[in-house]
Amino acid sequence: MYLMGWELTIVKAMKDIIQLFDSLMRRYTPDPYIIAIFLTGLVGLAALVATPAGPNEITLAWGDGFWKLLSFTLQMAMILLGGYLVASSGIVQKGLQSVCKKIPSPTVAVIATTLIAGVASWLNWGFGLVIGAFLAVEMAKAVPGTHFRVLVASSYSGFLLWHAGLSGSIPLVANTEGNFSLDWVGRVIPLSETLFSVFNITALIGLLILLPLTNWFLSLSVDPKEKVMLPEEKSTTIQIPEMESTPAQTLENSFWIPVLFFAFATYYLALVIHKGQFRLDLNTINYMFLFLGLILHWRTQSFLKSIQKGVGKLGPILIQYPLYAGIMGIMRETGLANAMSDFFVNTSTQTTFPLFTFLGAGLVNFFIPSGGGQWAVQAPVVIPAAETLGVDVPLTIMAVAWGDAWTNMAQPFWALPLLAIAGLGAKDILGFTLTILFVSGLYLSTLFLLFA
Repeated sequence: MYLMGWELTIVKAMKDIIQLFDSLMRRYTPDPYIIAIFLTGLVGLAALVATPAGPNEITLAWGDGFWKLLSFTLQMAMILLGGYLVASSGIVQKGLQSVCKKIPSPTVAVIATTLIAGVASWLNWGFGLVIGAFLAVEMAKAVPGTHFRVLVASSYSGFLLWHAGLSGSIPLVANTEGNFSLDWVGRVIPLSETLFSVFNITALIGLLILLPLTNWFLSLSVDPKEKVMLPEEKSTTIQIPEMESTPAQTLENSFWIPVLFFAFATYYLALVIHKGQFRLDLNTINYMFLFLGLILHWRTQSFLKSIQKGVGKLGPILIQYPLYAGIMGIMRETGLANAMSDFFVNTSTQTTFPLFTFLGAGLVNFFIPSGGGQWAVQAPVVIPAAETLGVDVPLTIMAVAWGDAWTNMAQPFWALPLLAIAGLGAKDILGFTLTILFVSGLYLSTLFLLFA
């Protein structure tokens, strides 16, 4: 099938735009820590202009909020660490290498990376980020001619599915007894109405088709001769010493201790399920991945060494979370977040409300990149408005969740661990992820209008 002249012109123009985005982002995008500082100043200025708060009130709101996300930060860090433990295990690494060796071409490499990273992020966002990074590195080594930066961007695009998956914090919070949003929602929202709803399944299936096609086009839009160095750390598989010279080393290298401890942890889960108290919340997800990582590493020494490596990937996230907690403090205490949400709510009808909630959540995500933190800010505004307008509350919940996930394609906060593993900077993929942001945004916006 051959393209006509005007079609070729459109394709060339699209490629030129992508190359321009890529060039601009690589030249002008600073480190994400600088971006967080810039956002702090921007939010402070916006609060000064749009709310009655003065400089002293804004500064106090920032400082008082600085440590307000410590508990949630630990939960998020454990999700990422749990994902790293599973992804860095020998059996998973060998599985990745086996998959990559069967890939016949760069086109299939980009599509496979997108799909695997997307499914992994749906299962667990931390696992998806880490496995996606490892997959991109292995794929680049196994399939010559595949553009490495596009591979990394493709793996990160799978992260777009996380908040519609099993570790999505807003649906899980809404499904947790005693959660803070019960005051507005009025009931626990089961996952059958959010994660496993017809809307969410439709969105997931559509993106699992659309994202690989978009990334394939991106791979055609870059210079194939570009040289990108792979990270020096070629392998993450932990090597175990052959000989044990002391009783302590014998214990550390024994597989019986992890097996017995894993059996005990599994028995606890079985008891919880038997009592009808099992809930797939953040703590349960962390629990399962922690012990799954233990049994996959098979030996305690391998498990502990993997933890040491994994913790090193958390640094950029841990140092930025207090800054975003401070931003959240400003937005919440000055009323700036409510003003932003109110703007979208007040301009909505029953048909447009889910769409505007999605767009508003996407905007708020730039300043509050924590799904749970964002829900704490937006739930008091969007849930009463949804009930007033007669809009489905679970759909509203998913609008906030998808909005939070969507603009991560332009917000480099969550790309940090993936980039650390891949040995790249945010500027190296942002030109590509902005294209993904635009394409996925059009698709999701259309769905919210259709399902309203």
